[in-house]
Amino acid sequence: MSTTSNPFGQVLVALVTPFTADGEVDWAGVEKHIDDVITDGADGIVVTGTTGETSTLTDPEKLRLVEVGKSVANGRAKIITGGGSNETAHAIELYKASEKAGADGVMIVTPYYNKPTQAGILTHFRMIADATDLPVILYDIPGRTGVPIRYETILRAAKHPNILAIKDAKGDFSEVSRVLNQTDLLYFSGDDANALPHLAIGASGLIGVTANIAAAPYRVIVDAVNAGDLTAATAAHMALEPLVRAVMTHVPGTVAAKYILHGLGRIASPRVRLPLVGPEDFEAAMIEDEIALVGEIPGLDLTNFRPDRNAAAGGALPKVAGTTR
Repeated sequence: MSTTSNPFGQVLVALVTPFTADGEVDWAGVEKHIDDVITDGADGIVVTGTTGETSTLTDPEKLRLVEVGKSVANGRAKIITGGGSNETAHAIELYKASEKAGADGVMIVTPYYNKPTQAGILTHFRMIADATDLPVILYDIPGRTGVPIRYETILRAAKHPNILAIKDAKGDFSEVSRVLNQTDLLYFSGDDANALPHLAIGASGLIGVTANIAAAPYRVIVDAVNAGDLTAATAAHMALEPLVRAVMTHVPGTVAAKYILHGLGRIASPRVRLPLVGPEDFEAAMIEDEIALVGEIPGLDLTNFRPDRNAAAGGALPKVAGTTR
C-alpha cells in the first residue's frame, strides 16, 4: 500500500445531483443529500462527476455545487470536484475556479471523444495539475472515454507532485498491483462491485455510486480492511451485492440511484437530464426485483421503498444548456 498521505478520504460518494421535476438543480435537496451521506459514514464527496451528470451541468452550477458541498460538510468530509473537460484549456479554467470555490481536490477524467494519444493524455493531466495547488486524482474509465491511461503513462504522471491518486474503473487488478508496487499513488476503486477486491490488494478507498444509497456498509468494509478483519469486510460486501446489482446493472448508475433514492423518499424527484432518461418499465421491474433481494444492511431501511415509475419517466431539458466541451 502507498505511503502517501491521503488528503481525499476513504469512503467517497460519487454524488448524484438532485433535480426538480423540470430538471433544475434542487439546491435544498443537494444540501440534504450531502448531509445524509456524510452522516452515513462518507468522508469524501465527489461533486460534478459522471454520477452528478457533469456533462449537462453548467459551469456556474458546478462551482456552486463545490461551494454548497464545502458549506454542508463543514470539515466533516473532503469535497472533490470531478468531471473536467475534453478541452484542456476549459478544464484548466474550471479547476482553477473550483479551487477558489473551496474544493479540497480535483478528479481529472481522461479526455473523452477526442481519443488523444498517450502523450496527449499525459500533457492534459500535467497542464491541469500545474494550474492548481490542489491534490489530483486521475480517473481511468476507458469504457466511457474511449481510451485507457496506459501503465507507462500512469508511471510518468505519478512523478508530478500534485498527482497523488487514481480512480480505477478499468478492472485490471494486475495493473493496480503493479502500479502500487512502482509508485506512491493512492488507488481508489471506481467500480462498486470491486470495492473490496481493490481494497484487499492495497487500494486506499473507493468512489462509489451505490454509496449514495448506503454509505454505512462501505464504511464498515473500509474500517474492517484497515483493521485486518477480512471476514467482517466480506460479510458487508456480500450484503451489498444485490443493491450494487440494482444500481449498476440495468441502467446508468445515476438513473438507478435517483430512482431508488426517490423511492425511499430521500430526494424529491428522480429526474435526470437528457439524453439520460428514467428507467423503462421493464428496467424498473428489474431494479425493483434486485431491491427485493436486499437483506439487512446497516443504515438502510427498505421497508418504505415506494418506487414511482411515472415520476422517473423521460428526461428533462434544463433552461440553460451545460458546457459539453
